[in-house]
Amino acid sequence: MKAKLLVSTAFLAASVSLSAQKNATITVHADQGKEIIPKEIYGQFAEHLGSCIYGGLWVGENSDIPNIKGYRTDVFNALKELSVPVLRWPGGCFADEYHWMDGIGPKENRPKMVNNNWGGTIEDNSFGTHEFLNLCEMLGCEPYISGNVGSGTVEELAKWVEYMTSDGDSPMANLRRKNGRDKAWKVKYLGVGNESWGCGGSMRPEYYADLYRRYSTYCRNYDGNHLFKIASGASDYDYNWTDVLMNRVGHRMQGLSLHYYTVTGWSGSKGAATQFNKDDYYWTMGKCLEVEDVLKKHCAIMDKYDKDKKIALLLDEWGTWWDEEPGTVRGHLYQQNTLRDAFVASLSLDVFHKYTDRLKMANIAQIVNVLQSMILTKDKDMVLTPTYYVFKMYKVHQDATYLPLDLTCEKMNVRDNRTVPMVSATASKDKNGVIHISLSNVDADNAQEITVNLPDVNAKKAIGEILTSANLTDYNSFEKSNIVKPASFKEVKINKGIMKVKLPAKSIVTLELQ
Repeated sequence: MKAKLLVSTAFLAASVSLSAQKNATITVHADQGKEIIPKEIYGQFAEHLGSCIYGGLWVGENSDIPNIKGYRTDVFNALKELSVPVLRWPGGCFADEYHWMDGIGPKENRPKMVNNNWGGTIEDNSFGTHEFLNLCEMLGCEPYISGNVGSGTVEELAKWVEYMTSDGDSPMANLRRKNGRDKAWKVKYLGVGNESWGCGGSMRPEYYADLYRRYSTYCRNYDGNHLFKIASGASDYDYNWTDVLMNRVGHRMQGLSLHYYTVTGWSGSKGAATQFNKDDYYWTMGKCLEVEDVLKKHCAIMDKYDKDKKIALLLDEWGTWWDEEPGTVRGHLYQQNTLRDAFVASLSLDVFHKYTDRLKMANIAQIVNVLQSMILTKDKDMVLTPTYYVFKMYKVHQDATYLPLDLTCEKMNVRDNRTVPMVSATASKDKNGVIHISLSNVDADNAQEITVNLPDVNAKKAIGEILTSANLTDYNSFEKSNIVKPASFKEVKINKGIMKVKLPAKSIVTLELQ
């Protein structure tokens, strides 16, 4: 059978000199793939925070900004291009102050609230349950609802589930019909609280475990809708939280969340998104790659209680967190997105693919205008970020079979006693037998000649794409929106099962071998 191979390599600058060159070797074991990379690994996250919802996803039907039923046309079309598999909403910290009944019914009757977590701005609730679930239907993605445990009640969450998913002659289903939606939505993912150790209630794990058991009992399955119930899990290195929940909740939950940010710390400056040096860049790579050790340790704890891996781990918040851009609203977490962020995306996804026997979802924070976003908007203008292009190049891995590989390359010792490989890679085979390989040359100064051994793969030619720019600090602005954008890539040769790829410094590529 003729094999096809797609190499997905997010690429930096096509004009970078190849004079200084290093070497790396990869062997792809195309016959050893077992685990499927769930498409949900490419999940997104939208919170009522800054201009993520208002001005980002939603402008309303009466806006002079082109829209489809109130959703920004340009943003909607860009997200359709990404094949977004799952979207988490309404938070984040906002979720545990959100009372869903404030966001249904005629918009002029919806009460306002103060968004206490994010800048104290006024939330008018014009984007609520109907607006979110209808957007998910239009995008063709699964909704992931984060329920209010911190300031809500069991009755409130139970009624929300009924409102969304019941097709019966029930009070909440009839209220939904009164508000214009006859047929129930399908809602698979339900988060029972968010960051319950912090903004979601400052709870101890023992206390939250009991609350989860109580709340989840009353979140019922209606009319063929089956909830995948997710417990609020740990922040990065809090392994005790995971141990307590696995011990005290166990199989009453279908999933357990985890949050991990590439951030310098939670007090003081986190560093500028666009002004950094190479030392900062390499530190960022080391910090983002540390997620692998964190995943291993949480998985090991889960294995102790659940050897058959029936409970999923969901990394439902991850990404970079820098200082807000100067001149923007404090608390709105608006940051630019450079080539450095693109590398955080590619390296993180490479790691995630390796642990999908347990890791079943990941949701980057956040989808528009907040933290490591896919898209930035300003009035009528829209910009696609370098991270957006990585997700677009990597979407070929969604629901494909992960292929193990061996990688040998140079490594660099960086500050805080971390070691960073200069090459990152991942590979998969899709349902049509097409193999995709993603490669990243992390080295900021040196090109890499990568030898890819492809035993039992019959590939004869390659075409590809490269995402590139001259500087690690380059980004797409509203004035110059195409600084970091994919281009054609041809530095590939294949002969007798061996592929030679010449990657310029700081690059990520996409190749298809036929």
